[in-house]
Amino acid sequence: MSTTVQTFKRRGTTIWLNSVEYTGFYVGNLPKRFAFIYDAENDQEGLSSWFNRGGLTYIRKSDLNTSPW
Repeated sequence: MSTTVQTFKRRGTTIWLNSVEYTGFYVGNLPKRFAFIYDAENDQEGLSSWFNRGGLTYIRKSDLNTSPW
């Protein structure tokens, strides 16, 4: 499967790729759930999907707002 970017828009640290919104974070400001799959101690899902561009780490906004409870 080939994924190509049809549209790209940027405003500040937010970008939209093919109408999907991504929020950019600098390394020191990454969310606490970043880069782990599951935390048994807190029973919390982590963020395991992101990409880097231009010095920022981008995470899909819908993943940031997702809470299993």
